[in-house]
Amino acid sequence: MSRTALRICPLCEATCGLTLTIEGTRVTGARGDRDDVFSRGFICPKGASFGAVDSDPDRLRAPLVRQDGELREATWEEAFDAVAAGIRPVVERYGPNAVGVALGNPNVHTMAGALYPTVLLAGLGTRSIFSASTVDQMPKHVSSGLLFGDANAIPVPDLDHTDHLLLIGANPLESNGSLCTAPDFPGKLKALKARGGTLTVIDPRRTRTARLADRHLAIRPGADALLLAAMAQVLFAEGLVDTGALGPLLTGLDELREELRDFTPEAVADACDIDAATIRTLARELAAAPTAAVYARIGSCTVPHGTLASWLVDVLNALTGNLDRPGGALFPQAATDRTPRPAGPSHGFALGRWHSRVGRHPEAKGELPISALAEEIDTATPEGEPIRAVITVAANPVLSVPDGDRLDKALGALDFMVSVDPYLNETSRHATVVLPPPPPSQSPHHDFAFNTLAVRNQVRYTRPAVPLEPGRMAETEILARLIIAVTGMHGADPSAVDDMVIGQTLGKAVKEAHSPAYGRDPGELAGLLTGVSGPERRLDLMLRLGPYGDGFGARPDGLSLERLLAHPHGIDLGPLTARLPQPLKTRSGTVELLPQPIVDDLPRLREAMRHRAEGLVLVGRRHLRSNNSWMHNVPALTGGTNRCTLHIHPEDAERLGIADGAPVRVKGAGGEVVTEAEVTDSVRTGVVSLPHGWGHDRPGARLSHAATDPGVNVNQLLDGSLLDPLSGNAVLNGVPVELAATVAL
Repeated sequence: MSRTALRICPLCEATCGLTLTIEGTRVTGARGDRDDVFSRGFICPKGASFGAVDSDPDRLRAPLVRQDGELREATWEEAFDAVAAGIRPVVERYGPNAVGVALGNPNVHTMAGALYPTVLLAGLGTRSIFSASTVDQMPKHVSSGLLFGDANAIPVPDLDHTDHLLLIGANPLESNGSLCTAPDFPGKLKALKARGGTLTVIDPRRTRTARLADRHLAIRPGADALLLAAMAQVLFAEGLVDTGALGPLLTGLDELREELRDFTPEAVADACDIDAATIRTLARELAAAPTAAVYARIGSCTVPHGTLASWLVDVLNALTGNLDRPGGALFPQAATDRTPRPAGPSHGFALGRWHSRVGRHPEAKGELPISALAEEIDTATPEGEPIRAVITVAANPVLSVPDGDRLDKALGALDFMVSVDPYLNETSRHATVVLPPPPPSQSPHHDFAFNTLAVRNQVRYTRPAVPLEPGRMAETEILARLIIAVTGMHGADPSAVDDMVIGQTLGKAVKEAHSPAYGRDPGELAGLLTGVSGPERRLDLMLRLGPYGDGFGARPDGLSLERLLAHPHGIDLGPLTARLPQPLKTRSGTVELLPQPIVDDLPRLREAMRHRAEGLVLVGRRHLRSNNSWMHNVPALTGGTNRCTLHIHPEDAERLGIADGAPVRVKGAGGEVVTEAEVTDSVRTGVVSLPHGWGHDRPGARLSHAATDPGVNVNQLLDGSLLDPLSGNAVLNGVPVELAATVAL
């Protein structure tokens, strides 16, 4: 007999509410939850395929331990014994930095991935930390840190109320939004146009989003920062700067005017392939709109000036008075945020507190560039030990990082490797131990990270829709046991991890005058927490201490886990509102418009005005039915238009003698691939496009459906040497490539 259960979708950043149909313990259907306070019934193909993702037969059902060179099923006890025996000797002999940790994108889509990796990293004490952020979003974190003092203080466009939206390097009709959590992003853009607003899209491809726009400009890839700088220069030169109520909170305005003086529309036009008159029009329209927001994403982050582009987005929002204004770009307030502290000067944000051993890359937000992971493993230097052991959590860097072939070989030479992953994929196939989490239907869900980026304040939580299958282990327990095993406490009860975090959090809270727990007994407060597990008790703690919380009884109408469970479709906390200066953590207590690291990097941008690369350049692309390399093993989400082909403009194809559907050889600095050409005018001349996350043809992986149409790894065209210097983010877009027709795939 069938039943239904609610579940927040974990398959992209939109976080839509789902209603699952369940037969026994199997999810047989999924539809949008019309009563969900945030998504209101919206669903995309990924959410509709939740059951197929959940029941993929290639998902691992038991731990794997390498014996005599082969991975074999083992008990959980055997697996964690092996982890403790493999990691601790490396730490004790070579030091904690000899253990590298790589965190993948799926971590932010699970409760376990939000609650435990920080504890793991602190317990290990390693500085060899890498994540998907440095092939994706680190420029935005760095620019936010420099502007606002907090790398996680990222303003998002107020989609429901803005009159003018400028999108650059973003394709939310395919991605469902990124660093901007917005169920039904397409509907919100259509509503913007229906109420008389303007949508402008800057993108070298005529994406689905671009087709919806009032104006689409096919910029030369990599020139985003130049365009944005020229728009800011026009605002200054034509007296269009109007910071409004934000003015008293801005510092560096006059200095910014001087630094941008050279970036005139005429100076950048050739490099951007956008004429000066159009650039002036963009700036004037932005200034004239009643409200406006500039929003940029991965296309503007994965380029040589990614941090400068991210910085200029918020500079433009500030110069037009749209930063921290309804209808502009606002700072969300998540229910699990820390108790808001009084506004005022704080510790600020620092870059380069340490550097990588080989390439001397500076850290950013506590991480090193994941492009440097291979060299940190395979290269000896007099300074420190190479990485000898690696822990990956939901990460597949062999496909997602430049020069996967080199990383593939480096991982194969490690002393020890642990992968927390549901699949034996291109990366985890090298592991000594694989620890597979259960499918999402058997896990609870709360969006800690994405609610800090949501376009409306709300809070939702769903318990597991299906009981944990016998022989499975909850992902939260897997990570807790992993922490215990690698920190020398092997054999301790995993609940000790949650108890430790709760004790530490309350110990700090009772000493903070602005906290509702101030002056109270932490032991007594811990005893008041509810929940059926350690993770639920931690969620209850964060809700109670958060900005909407009950403060352990101090605010009777406030949030707690108990109240949230009584609202299965979530609790609406209202539209985004102006919050500055409270979120600022800069040393000055202001928005610092011109931080010194930005000043130091601007000469590089000036140089870019004078040098335009000739020949073809490569950009990536997204598809609505994919999320990086996750879902190519699900038949319902592959095929059709979701294929790994090279998009090339008809004029370029004719010039090079490349026919539609024919094999084409693509060569870059890191290697070459042969794929199928798809001739289309959706990409501008001089630009070709390959999707990210493909290349499922390595031996030893167990992805049976993905292997039938493996595609090619676009990142193998890159050698990993091109990085945005401020953030360490890999340059994936706008890189030169050469094409040649070939005879066979």
